[in-house]
Amino acid sequence: MAGKLTNKYGTINIDENVIETIAGLAATESYGLVGMSSRNATDGLVELLKKEHVKKGVKVYADGDRIIVDLFVVVQFGTKISVVADNIIDKVKYNIESITGLKVEKVNINVQGVRVQK
Repeated sequence: MAGKLTNKYGTINIDENVIETIAGLAATESYGLVGMSSRNATDGLVELLKKEHVKKGVKVYADGDRIIVDLFVVVQFGTKISVVADNIIDKVKYNIESITGLKVEKVNINVQGVRVQK
């Protein structure tokens, strides 16, 4: 279901793909994040996604003007995961709310792996 905003002029429907792209790009700008990983990391294999495919590491659940975001990430070795996750949550929530006007109810971070940055 798409995000929906209603005002006195009409209704604005924002597709989940748009919100996924905004969330993915916002997350990749965060310190301590190596990159986004695929949502379906089975058998312990984690695929690091290229920048143009970041929305594959994001799942958005939209209900009217309320948004829940699931992010699947790989963090940098040596960083504190809780601090990196807090930074990602703040950045993603701010970007989605300021760009779309929709309210982000929750951002869930799923750490799929830790990678040594060269």
